[in-house]
Formats: sequence, C-alpha cells, structure tokens
Amino acid sequence: MGLASYAMLCEMRKLDTEASSYHKIATELAQNWVKTADDGDHFKLAFDKPGSWSQKYNMVWDEILGFNLFPKQVKDKEIAYYLKIQNHYGLPLDNRETYTKLDWIIWTATMAGTKEQFSELTKPVYAFLNETPDRVPMSDWYWTRSGEMRGFQARSVVGGVYIKLLKEKLKK
Repeated sequence: MGLASYAMLCEMRKLDTEASSYHKIATELAQNWVKTADDGDHFKLAFDKPGSWSQKYNMVWDEILGFNLFPKQVKDKEIAYYLKIQNHYGLPLDNRETYTKLDWIIWTATMAGTKEQFSELTKPVYAFLNETPDRVPMSDWYWTRSGEMRGFQARSVVGGVYIKLLKEKLKK
C-alpha cells in the first residue's frame, strides 16, 4: 500500500516515470505476497509460519484508493476465514493473542463482499460496546473473549469506524 500510495503521489505531481516504476514494484510485491502467504483457506501472518494468520485490515485501502493490487478472491478468502475464527466480541488481530482493535475490525469488515458478511463481522463489535464490563469511553483495544479493555480509551483512531461511509461516498 505504501509503494502504491507513493506512486499515486508521483502521478499527482506528473512524475509519470516514477509513478509507473513504483506502481510496477507495488504490483509485483503484491503478486509475490499472494503466492508466498497463501496457506490454503487463508493467508499467513508470517511466510515461514504455516497456520499463522492476521487481519489484513490495511488491504481496505487497495479498493478505496483504486490500486487494485490484490484480486477480489484474496479478500473473499480472508473474509470467509475470519468469519470462522472470530470470537464472541470480535476478530482477534492475529493468531498470537485474542485482543483486537475496534477500528481495524471495521476496516477488515469493509472489505467484505456482501452486506451479510459485513454485518457478521461487526455484530461482535456491537456486543462488545454494549456488554463490556469496563466503564470507559469506547476503548479501541480489547479482549475478544471477555470484552475487557486491553488498553487505550477515548482515542481519535475510533473515527476509523466510519471507513465504510468513506468507501461508499467515494464509489459515487
């Protein structure tokens, strides 16, 4: 995403040769990642760790910014996997711990191919917000099994929950 974003900035400045070069690199790296990270029904967190997984939340920018580096099938495979492994209060960030980030779950859900999938990924967030035992302003870092705050409260990153609105607005 970083290289594709830089290519976009070069394009905006009419640096067409640089834009083309960086976009080509971004495309090649994305294609290599798809092959190297493929773990059957999902994509790995680490290339050398079969069975590892993580939310690919930053992939949401691929569609929003129109880079199209990753095939739709990649996002579809990840979303299907996430729906199978999420906990009562949401999808953990990765296989190493059961905590998550509220905004990143919404970013991840925004990649869903259907409204039903989006809803299934966000329902646990709603449950967390209504059932958390902690009385703090909308924590964005919490445990997906207990609904307890892991850390952070009242942070501006929570505005990231509006990413689906951004995506829809930009589609028009």
